[in-house]
Amino acid sequence: MKNVLFVASECSPFIKTGGLADVIGSLPQALKKYERVDVRVILPLYDEIPSEWRDKMKYETSFRVPLGWRNQEASLYSLEHNSIKYYFISNDYYFTRKGIYGYYDDGERFIFFSRAVIEVFPHLDFTPDVLHGHDWQAGIAVALAKIIQPVENLKTIFTIHNIKYQGLMPHDMFEEFFNLPSSHFGGFEWNGMLNCMKSGIFHADKVTTVSPSYAEEIKNPFFSEGLHPILLEKSEDLVGVINGIDTDEYNPMKDSHIEVNYRHSRVKKKENKVALQERLGLPISEEKPLYVMISRLVEQKGFHLIQCILEEFLQEDVQIAILGTGDEEFEGYFSHISENHPEKLKAYLAFDEGLARQMYAAADFFIMPSKFEPCGLSQLIALQYKAVPIVRETGGLKDTVTPFNELTGEGNGFSFSNYNAHDLLTVLHYSLRVYHDDTKWGKLLKNVNKSQFSWKQSAREYVNVYECTTKVTI
Repeated sequence: MKNVLFVASECSPFIKTGGLADVIGSLPQALKKYERVDVRVILPLYDEIPSEWRDKMKYETSFRVPLGWRNQEASLYSLEHNSIKYYFISNDYYFTRKGIYGYYDDGERFIFFSRAVIEVFPHLDFTPDVLHGHDWQAGIAVALAKIIQPVENLKTIFTIHNIKYQGLMPHDMFEEFFNLPSSHFGGFEWNGMLNCMKSGIFHADKVTTVSPSYAEEIKNPFFSEGLHPILLEKSEDLVGVINGIDTDEYNPMKDSHIEVNYRHSRVKKKENKVALQERLGLPISEEKPLYVMISRLVEQKGFHLIQCILEEFLQEDVQIAILGTGDEEFEGYFSHISENHPEKLKAYLAFDEGLARQMYAAADFFIMPSKFEPCGLSQLIALQYKAVPIVRETGGLKDTVTPFNELTGEGNGFSFSNYNAHDLLTVLHYSLRVYHDDTKWGKLLKNVNKSQFSWKQSAREYVNVYECTTKVTI
Protein backbone atom coordinates (compact mmCIF):
# COMPACT_ATOMS: atom_id res chain seq x y z
CA MET A 1 0.00 0.00 0.00
CA LYS A 2 1.28 3.46 -0.93
CA ASN A 3 1.36 6.18 1.71
CA VAL A 4 0.60 9.56 0.12
CA LEU A 5 0.58 12.97 1.81
CA PHE A 6 -1.51 15.61 0.02
CA VAL A 7 -0.33 19.18 0.64
CA ALA A 8 -2.94 21.82 -0.22
CA SER A 9 -4.27 25.21 0.82
CA GLU A 10 -7.97 24.30 0.95
CA CYS A 11 -10.17 21.24 1.22
CA SER A 12 -13.89 20.67 1.34
CA PRO A 13 -15.75 20.47 3.72
CA PHE A 14 -13.36 22.43 5.99
CA ILE A 15 -12.48 25.48 3.88
CA LYS A 16 -13.33 26.24 0.25
CA THR A 17 -12.95 29.04 -2.29
CA GLY A 18 -13.13 27.00 -5.50
CA GLY A 19 -12.71 23.72 -7.31
CA LEU A 20 -9.35 22.90 -5.68
CA ALA A 21 -11.15 22.27 -2.40
CA ASP A 22 -13.57 19.86 -4.10
CA VAL A 23 -10.69 17.86 -5.56
CA ILE A 24 -8.77 17.67 -2.29
CA GLY A 25 -11.99 16.73 -0.52
CA SER A 26 -12.96 13.86 -2.82
CA LEU A 27 -9.85 12.43 -4.54
CA PRO A 28 -8.29 10.97 -1.33
CA GLN A 29 -11.52 9.13 -0.58
CA ALA A 30 -11.56 7.66 -4.10
CA LEU A 31 -7.92 6.61 -3.82
CA LYS A 32 -8.62 4.84 -0.54
CA LYS A 33 -11.89 3.30 -1.71
CA TYR A 34 -10.83 2.03 -5.12
CA GLU A 35 -7.05 1.65 -4.90
CA ARG A 36 -6.21 0.95 -1.23
CA VAL A 37 -3.91 3.95 -0.97
CA ASP A 38 -3.43 5.50 2.48
CA VAL A 39 -3.86 9.20 1.73
CA ARG A 40 -3.52 11.85 4.40
CA VAL A 41 -4.08 15.58 3.81
CA ILE A 42 -2.23 18.48 5.44
CA LEU A 43 -3.67 22.03 5.43
CA PRO A 44 -3.24 25.36 7.21
CA LEU A 45 -5.48 25.77 10.25
CA TYR A 46 -7.31 28.91 9.15
CA ASP A 47 -9.42 30.93 11.54
CA GLU A 48 -12.17 30.67 8.90
CA ILE A 49 -12.57 26.92 9.42
CA PRO A 50 -15.93 26.56 11.21
CA SER A 51 -15.97 25.67 14.90
CA GLU A 52 -17.94 22.49 14.14
CA TRP A 53 -14.66 21.14 12.69
CA ARG A 54 -12.19 22.91 14.96
CA ASP A 55 -13.91 21.52 18.05
CA LYS A 56 -13.31 17.96 16.79
CA MET A 57 -9.58 18.44 16.18
CA LYS A 58 -7.01 16.73 18.37
CA TYR A 59 -3.87 18.60 19.41
CA GLU A 60 -0.79 16.55 18.51
CA THR A 61 2.34 18.60 19.16
CA SER A 62 4.13 21.92 18.75
CA PHE A 63 7.37 22.48 16.86
CA ARG A 64 9.63 25.20 15.48
CA VAL A 65 9.78 26.30 11.84
CA PRO A 66 12.98 28.01 10.60
CA LEU A 67 12.37 30.98 8.27
CA GLY A 68 15.64 32.77 7.68
CA TRP A 69 16.68 34.34 11.00
CA ARG A 70 13.24 33.60 12.46
CA ASN A 71 12.08 30.53 14.35
CA GLN A 72 8.31 30.49 14.14
CA GLU A 73 6.08 28.44 16.41
CA ALA A 74 3.69 25.95 14.82
CA SER A 75 1.24 23.43 16.21
CA LEU A 76 -0.10 20.26 14.66
CA TYR A 77 -3.73 19.17 14.97
CA SER A 78 -5.49 16.16 13.46
CA LEU A 79 -9.00 15.09 12.58
CA GLU A 80 -10.48 12.00 10.92
CA HIS A 81 -13.40 12.50 8.54
CA ASN A 82 -14.93 9.92 6.18
CA SER A 83 -12.05 7.52 6.93
CA ILE A 84 -9.39 10.07 5.87
CA LYS A 85 -6.96 11.60 8.36
CA TYR A 86 -6.39 15.33 8.05
CA TYR A 87 -3.54 17.31 9.61
CA PHE A 88 -3.70 21.05 10.26
CA ILE A 89 -0.75 23.41 10.76
CA SER A 90 -1.58 26.20 13.20
CA ASN A 91 0.10 29.60 13.54
CA ASP A 92 -1.81 32.60 14.84
CA TYR A 93 0.21 35.21 12.96
CA TYR A 94 -0.17 33.67 9.50
CA PHE A 95 -3.59 32.02 9.63
CA THR A 96 -5.76 33.84 12.17
CA ARG A 97 -7.20 36.20 9.56
CA LYS A 98 -10.44 36.77 7.68
CA GLY A 99 -10.40 34.85 4.42
CA ILE A 100 -7.55 32.65 3.26
CA TYR A 101 -5.96 34.52 0.31
CA GLY A 102 -5.42 38.07 -0.84
CA TYR A 103 -2.91 39.35 1.74
CA TYR A 104 0.27 41.27 0.90
CA ASP A 105 2.34 38.56 2.60
CA ASP A 106 0.67 35.51 1.01
CA GLY A 107 4.07 34.42 -0.29
CA GLU A 108 5.58 34.44 3.19
CA ARG A 109 2.53 32.69 4.64
CA PHE A 110 2.83 29.76 2.24
CA ILE A 111 6.63 29.60 2.55
CA PHE A 112 5.96 29.13 6.27
CA PHE A 113 3.30 26.50 5.61
CA SER A 114 5.55 24.61 3.17
CA ARG A 115 8.51 24.63 5.56
CA ALA A 116 6.20 23.55 8.39
CA VAL A 117 5.10 20.57 6.29
CA ILE A 118 8.72 19.43 6.02
CA GLU A 119 9.46 20.04 9.71
CA VAL A 120 6.37 18.11 10.83
CA PHE A 121 7.43 14.81 9.23
CA PRO A 122 9.02 13.40 12.42
CA HIS A 123 5.76 14.10 14.28
CA LEU A 124 3.42 12.29 11.88
CA ASP A 125 2.04 8.86 12.71
CA PHE A 126 2.78 7.49 9.24
CA THR A 127 5.69 7.68 6.81
CA PRO A 128 4.79 9.02 3.35
CA ASP A 129 6.18 7.38 0.23
CA VAL A 130 4.88 10.26 -1.91
CA LEU A 131 4.39 13.96 -1.20
CA HIS A 132 1.71 15.27 -3.56
CA GLY A 133 1.53 19.08 -3.68
CA HIS A 134 -1.37 20.95 -5.24
CA ASP A 135 -1.10 24.36 -6.95
CA TRP A 136 1.29 27.20 -6.18
CA GLN A 137 0.61 27.29 -2.45
CA ALA A 138 2.25 23.84 -2.17
CA GLY A 139 4.99 24.36 -4.78
CA ILE A 140 7.57 25.33 -2.16
CA ALA A 141 6.73 22.21 -0.14
CA VAL A 142 7.50 20.03 -3.18
CA ALA A 143 10.81 21.87 -3.66
CA LEU A 144 11.85 21.63 0.00
CA ALA A 145 10.90 17.95 0.12
CA LYS A 146 13.32 17.29 -2.73
CA ILE A 147 16.12 19.43 -1.26
CA ILE A 148 15.85 18.57 2.45
CA GLN A 149 14.63 14.98 1.94
CA PRO A 150 12.80 14.52 5.27
CA VAL A 151 12.12 10.85 4.38
CA GLU A 152 14.47 8.52 2.54
CA ASN A 153 13.39 7.88 -1.07
CA LEU A 154 10.41 10.26 -0.77
CA LYS A 155 8.93 10.87 -4.21
CA THR A 156 7.22 14.11 -5.20
CA ILE A 157 4.23 14.89 -7.39
CA PHE A 158 3.08 18.42 -8.24
CA THR A 159 -0.39 19.05 -9.67
CA ILE A 160 -1.18 22.23 -11.60
CA HIS A 161 -4.85 23.08 -11.09
CA ASN A 162 -4.64 26.54 -12.70
CA ILE A 163 -1.35 27.84 -14.07
CA LYS A 164 -2.63 31.42 -14.13
CA TYR A 165 -1.93 31.79 -10.39
CA GLN A 166 1.77 31.21 -9.70
CA GLY A 167 2.67 32.76 -6.32
CA LEU A 168 5.16 35.44 -7.36
CA MET A 169 7.48 37.10 -4.83
CA PRO A 170 10.53 39.41 -4.89
CA HIS A 171 13.71 37.40 -5.47
CA ASP A 172 15.38 38.67 -2.29
CA MET A 173 12.87 36.65 -0.24
CA PHE A 174 14.96 33.58 -1.07
CA GLU A 175 17.86 34.78 1.06
CA GLU A 176 15.55 36.16 3.74
CA PHE A 177 13.29 33.13 4.27
CA PHE A 178 14.67 29.91 2.79
CA ASN A 179 17.77 28.88 4.80
CA LEU A 180 19.20 27.27 1.66
CA PRO A 181 22.54 27.57 -0.17
CA SER A 182 22.47 30.04 -3.07
CA SER A 183 23.08 27.13 -5.46
CA HIS A 184 19.37 26.29 -5.12
CA PHE A 185 18.17 29.76 -6.13
CA GLY A 186 17.74 28.82 -9.80
CA GLY A 187 15.16 26.19 -8.92
CA PHE A 188 12.88 28.89 -7.48
CA GLU A 189 13.51 31.91 -9.73
CA TRP A 190 11.68 32.71 -12.96
CA ASN A 191 11.99 36.00 -14.87
CA GLY A 192 13.59 37.78 -11.91
CA MET A 193 10.96 36.70 -9.37
CA LEU A 194 10.55 33.82 -6.98
CA ASN A 195 7.82 31.68 -8.51
CA CYS A 196 6.13 29.05 -6.33
CA MET A 197 4.49 27.33 -9.29
CA LYS A 198 7.79 27.07 -11.13
CA SER A 199 9.55 25.70 -8.04
CA GLY A 200 7.00 22.89 -7.80
CA ILE A 201 7.31 22.04 -11.50
CA PHE A 202 11.11 22.16 -11.44
CA HIS A 203 11.60 19.98 -8.35
CA ALA A 204 8.80 17.43 -8.82
CA ASP A 205 9.49 13.89 -9.98
CA LYS A 206 6.20 14.00 -11.89
CA VAL A 207 3.96 16.92 -12.83
CA THR A 208 0.27 16.36 -13.38
CA THR A 209 -2.54 18.62 -14.39
CA VAL A 210 -6.28 18.20 -14.35
CA SER A 211 -7.05 17.16 -17.92
CA PRO A 212 -5.10 15.69 -20.86
CA SER A 213 -5.94 18.63 -23.14
CA TYR A 214 -4.77 21.17 -20.56
CA ALA A 215 -1.50 19.25 -20.21
CA GLU A 216 -0.91 19.86 -23.92
CA GLU A 217 -2.23 23.45 -23.93
CA ILE A 218 0.13 24.69 -21.19
CA LYS A 219 3.13 23.82 -23.35
CA ASN A 220 1.89 26.63 -25.60
CA PRO A 221 2.68 30.30 -24.80
CA PHE A 222 -1.00 31.31 -25.10
CA PHE A 223 -2.01 29.09 -22.17
CA SER A 224 1.19 28.77 -20.12
CA GLU A 225 1.31 32.22 -18.49
CA GLY A 226 5.02 32.27 -19.38
CA LEU A 227 5.99 28.85 -18.03
CA HIS A 228 5.98 26.90 -21.32
CA PRO A 229 9.80 26.60 -21.55
CA ILE A 230 10.08 24.64 -18.32
CA LEU A 231 6.95 22.61 -19.11
CA LEU A 232 8.45 21.62 -22.46
CA GLU A 233 11.60 20.54 -20.61
CA LYS A 234 9.47 18.43 -18.27
CA SER A 235 7.11 17.16 -20.99
CA GLU A 236 8.11 13.50 -20.49
CA ASP A 237 7.09 13.80 -16.84
CA LEU A 238 3.90 15.83 -17.48
CA VAL A 239 0.62 13.89 -17.30
CA GLY A 240 -2.99 15.05 -17.64
CA VAL A 241 -5.52 13.27 -15.41
CA ILE A 242 -9.13 14.40 -15.75
CA ASN A 243 -10.86 15.36 -12.51
CA GLY A 244 -13.94 13.53 -11.35
CA ILE A 245 -16.76 14.58 -9.06
CA ASP A 246 -18.13 13.05 -5.90
CA THR A 247 -21.16 11.29 -7.30
CA ASP A 248 -22.55 10.68 -3.82
CA GLU A 249 -22.42 14.39 -3.01
CA TYR A 250 -23.75 15.47 -6.43
CA ASN A 251 -26.62 13.05 -6.83
CA PRO A 252 -30.08 14.23 -8.00
CA MET A 253 -31.59 11.03 -6.60
CA LYS A 254 -30.92 12.12 -3.02
CA ASP A 255 -29.96 15.82 -3.13
CA SER A 256 -31.83 17.52 -0.29
CA HIS A 257 -31.49 20.94 -1.91
CA ILE A 258 -33.75 20.22 -4.87
CA GLU A 259 -37.53 20.18 -5.02
CA VAL A 260 -38.02 16.75 -6.63
CA ASN A 261 -35.45 13.95 -6.64
CA TYR A 262 -34.97 12.03 -9.87
CA ARG A 263 -32.59 9.80 -11.79
CA HIS A 264 -33.35 10.23 -15.50
CA SER A 265 -36.99 11.36 -15.42
CA ARG A 266 -37.62 14.41 -17.58
CA VAL A 267 -41.05 14.79 -15.99
CA LYS A 268 -39.48 15.24 -12.57
CA LYS A 269 -36.81 17.49 -14.01
CA LYS A 270 -39.55 19.72 -15.38
CA GLU A 271 -41.06 19.87 -11.90
CA ASN A 272 -37.73 21.23 -10.69
CA LYS A 273 -37.84 23.76 -13.53
CA VAL A 274 -41.24 25.02 -12.39
CA ALA A 275 -40.00 25.26 -8.78
CA LEU A 276 -37.02 27.36 -9.90
CA GLN A 277 -39.20 29.58 -12.09
CA GLU A 278 -41.41 30.24 -9.09
CA ARG A 279 -38.41 31.03 -6.88
CA LEU A 280 -36.81 33.42 -9.39
CA GLY A 281 -40.04 35.02 -10.57
CA LEU A 282 -39.83 33.78 -14.15
CA PRO A 283 -43.00 32.90 -16.09
CA ILE A 284 -44.06 29.32 -15.39
CA SER A 285 -43.57 27.04 -18.38
CA GLU A 286 -42.44 23.41 -18.34
CA GLU A 287 -41.68 23.45 -22.06
CA LYS A 288 -39.75 26.71 -22.38
CA PRO A 289 -36.02 25.88 -22.67
CA LEU A 290 -34.04 27.00 -19.62
CA TYR A 291 -30.35 27.90 -19.95
CA VAL A 292 -28.28 28.43 -16.79
CA MET A 293 -24.83 29.70 -15.89
CA ILE A 294 -23.28 29.08 -12.47
CA SER A 295 -19.86 30.67 -12.36
CA ARG A 296 -17.45 33.26 -11.10
CA LEU A 297 -18.22 36.34 -13.22
CA VAL A 298 -14.72 36.81 -14.65
CA GLU A 299 -13.22 37.07 -18.13
CA GLN A 300 -11.80 33.53 -18.02
CA LYS A 301 -15.32 32.10 -17.98
CA GLY A 302 -16.22 33.64 -21.35
CA PHE A 303 -18.46 36.48 -20.21
CA HIS A 304 -17.15 38.91 -22.82
CA LEU A 305 -18.58 36.52 -25.43
CA ILE A 306 -21.88 36.42 -23.56
CA GLN A 307 -22.02 40.24 -23.53
CA CYS A 308 -21.69 40.35 -27.31
CA ILE A 309 -24.58 38.01 -28.13
CA LEU A 310 -26.95 37.92 -25.16
CA GLU A 311 -29.39 40.58 -26.34
CA GLU A 312 -29.73 38.83 -29.70
CA PHE A 313 -30.24 35.38 -28.17
CA LEU A 314 -32.88 36.76 -25.82
CA GLN A 315 -35.03 37.46 -28.89
CA GLU A 316 -35.67 33.70 -28.91
CA ASP A 317 -38.36 32.10 -26.74
CA VAL A 318 -35.96 31.09 -23.94
CA GLN A 319 -35.26 31.68 -20.27
CA ILE A 320 -31.82 32.24 -18.73
CA ALA A 321 -30.78 32.08 -15.08
CA ILE A 322 -27.34 33.24 -13.87
CA LEU A 323 -25.75 32.66 -10.47
CA GLY A 324 -22.42 34.03 -9.29
CA THR A 325 -20.29 36.96 -8.23
CA GLY A 326 -17.18 38.51 -9.68
CA ASP A 327 -16.03 41.54 -11.63
CA GLU A 328 -18.10 44.74 -11.31
CA GLU A 329 -18.26 44.96 -15.11
CA PHE A 330 -20.17 41.69 -15.40
CA GLU A 331 -22.26 42.10 -12.27
CA GLY A 332 -23.42 45.49 -13.51
CA TYR A 333 -24.11 44.15 -16.98
CA PHE A 334 -26.29 41.28 -15.80
CA SER A 335 -28.18 43.51 -13.39
CA HIS A 336 -28.97 45.82 -16.31
CA ILE A 337 -30.04 42.97 -18.62
CA SER A 338 -32.18 41.43 -15.90
CA GLU A 339 -34.02 44.72 -15.43
CA ASN A 340 -34.58 45.11 -19.17
CA HIS A 341 -35.72 41.50 -19.74
CA PRO A 342 -37.40 40.43 -16.48
CA GLU A 343 -39.54 37.82 -18.24
CA LYS A 344 -36.54 36.08 -19.75
CA LEU A 345 -33.46 36.51 -17.57
CA LYS A 346 -32.76 36.48 -13.85
CA ALA A 347 -29.33 37.15 -12.37
CA TYR A 348 -28.68 36.22 -8.75
CA LEU A 349 -25.43 38.03 -7.92
CA ALA A 350 -24.34 36.02 -4.89
CA PHE A 351 -23.34 32.45 -4.24
CA ASP A 352 -25.87 30.07 -2.77
CA GLU A 353 -25.08 26.34 -2.85
CA GLY A 354 -28.71 25.35 -2.47
CA LEU A 355 -29.79 27.57 -5.35
CA ALA A 356 -26.92 26.26 -7.48
CA ARG A 357 -28.18 22.69 -7.02
CA GLN A 358 -31.74 23.79 -7.86
CA MET A 359 -30.47 25.42 -11.05
CA TYR A 360 -28.58 22.32 -12.15
CA ALA A 361 -31.70 20.23 -11.47
CA ALA A 362 -33.97 22.64 -13.38
CA ALA A 363 -31.76 23.38 -16.37
CA ASP A 364 -32.15 22.05 -19.87
CA PHE A 365 -28.79 23.57 -20.84
CA PHE A 366 -25.67 24.65 -18.97
CA ILE A 367 -23.54 27.36 -20.66
CA MET A 368 -19.75 27.40 -20.04
CA PRO A 369 -17.90 29.18 -22.89
CA SER A 370 -14.55 29.52 -21.07
CA LYS A 371 -11.53 31.24 -22.56
CA PHE A 372 -9.46 28.54 -20.86
CA GLU A 373 -10.48 25.83 -18.42
CA PRO A 374 -7.93 23.46 -16.84
CA CYS A 375 -10.63 20.90 -16.11
CA GLY A 376 -13.90 22.41 -14.99
CA LEU A 377 -16.25 20.71 -12.55
CA SER A 378 -19.43 22.59 -13.38
CA GLN A 379 -19.97 20.82 -16.71
CA LEU A 380 -19.53 17.47 -14.93
CA ILE A 381 -22.09 18.42 -12.31
CA ALA A 382 -24.45 19.58 -15.06
CA LEU A 383 -24.18 16.20 -16.78
CA GLN A 384 -24.78 14.47 -13.45
CA TYR A 385 -28.02 16.49 -13.09
CA LYS A 386 -28.95 15.73 -16.74
CA ALA A 387 -28.44 19.26 -18.06
CA VAL A 388 -26.85 19.50 -21.52
CA PRO A 389 -23.55 21.42 -21.46
CA ILE A 390 -22.66 24.06 -24.05
CA VAL A 391 -18.91 24.69 -23.89
CA ARG A 392 -15.88 25.97 -25.71
CA GLU A 393 -13.42 23.29 -26.77
CA THR A 394 -10.58 23.98 -24.34
CA GLY A 395 -8.88 22.05 -21.56
CA GLY A 396 -11.10 19.73 -19.60
CA LEU A 397 -14.23 20.97 -21.39
CA LYS A 398 -12.89 19.44 -24.59
CA ASP A 399 -12.10 16.18 -22.79
CA THR A 400 -15.51 15.75 -21.14
CA VAL A 401 -18.08 17.20 -23.58
CA THR A 402 -18.47 15.56 -26.99
CA PRO A 403 -20.42 17.65 -29.53
CA PHE A 404 -23.76 16.16 -30.56
CA ASN A 405 -23.76 14.70 -34.06
CA GLU A 406 -27.30 14.32 -35.33
CA LEU A 407 -26.18 11.97 -38.14
CA THR A 408 -24.52 9.41 -35.88
CA GLY A 409 -26.52 10.19 -32.73
CA GLU A 410 -23.29 10.54 -30.72
CA GLY A 411 -22.34 13.31 -28.31
CA ASN A 412 -23.39 14.55 -24.87
CA GLY A 413 -23.45 18.31 -25.44
CA PHE A 414 -22.64 21.20 -27.76
CA SER A 415 -19.29 22.89 -28.33
CA PHE A 416 -17.43 25.43 -30.45
CA SER A 417 -13.69 25.79 -30.96
CA ASN A 418 -12.81 29.45 -31.62
CA TYR A 419 -13.08 32.02 -28.86
CA ASN A 420 -15.61 33.96 -30.89
CA ALA A 421 -19.00 35.37 -29.90
CA HIS A 422 -20.70 34.50 -33.19
CA ASP A 423 -19.58 30.89 -32.90
CA LEU A 424 -21.16 30.79 -29.44
CA LEU A 425 -24.38 32.29 -30.81
CA THR A 426 -24.45 29.76 -33.63
CA VAL A 427 -24.17 26.83 -31.23
CA LEU A 428 -26.84 28.32 -28.95
CA HIS A 429 -29.23 28.54 -31.88
CA TYR A 430 -28.37 24.97 -32.84
CA SER A 431 -29.06 23.73 -29.31
CA LEU A 432 -32.49 25.35 -29.52
CA ARG A 433 -33.29 23.56 -32.78
CA VAL A 434 -32.28 20.20 -31.31
CA TYR A 435 -34.39 20.89 -28.20
CA HIS A 436 -37.49 21.34 -30.36
CA ASP A 437 -36.83 18.15 -32.36
CA ASP A 438 -38.12 15.32 -30.19
CA THR A 439 -36.11 12.60 -31.95
CA LYS A 440 -32.77 14.41 -31.80
CA TRP A 441 -33.40 15.66 -28.27
CA GLY A 442 -34.19 12.14 -27.13
CA LYS A 443 -30.93 10.78 -28.58
CA LEU A 444 -28.94 13.55 -26.95
CA LEU A 445 -30.52 12.95 -23.54
CA LYS A 446 -29.73 9.24 -23.73
CA ASN A 447 -26.08 10.15 -24.20
CA VAL A 448 -26.19 12.60 -21.30
CA ASN A 449 -27.67 9.87 -19.10
CA LYS A 450 -24.73 7.58 -19.93
CA SER A 451 -22.06 10.18 -19.05
CA GLN A 452 -20.07 9.13 -16.00
CA PHE A 453 -17.36 11.16 -14.33
CA SER A 454 -16.81 9.57 -10.94
CA TRP A 455 -13.30 9.53 -9.44
CA LYS A 456 -12.82 5.79 -10.01
CA GLN A 457 -10.90 5.98 -13.30
CA SER A 458 -8.98 9.09 -12.24
CA ALA A 459 -7.90 7.39 -9.01
CA ARG A 460 -6.49 4.50 -11.04
CA GLU A 461 -4.52 6.94 -13.20
CA TYR A 462 -3.08 8.71 -10.15
CA VAL A 463 -1.93 5.39 -8.73
CA ASN A 464 -0.18 4.71 -12.04
CA VAL A 465 1.60 8.06 -11.67
CA TYR A 466 2.65 7.22 -8.11
CA GLU A 467 3.95 3.79 -9.16
CA CYS A 468 5.79 5.05 -12.25
CA THR A 469 7.50 7.93 -10.52
CA THR A 470 11.28 7.76 -10.59
CA LYS A 471 13.02 9.89 -7.98
CA VAL A 472 14.91 12.82 -9.50
CA THR A 473 18.14 14.03 -7.93
CA ILE A 474 18.53 17.80 -7.56
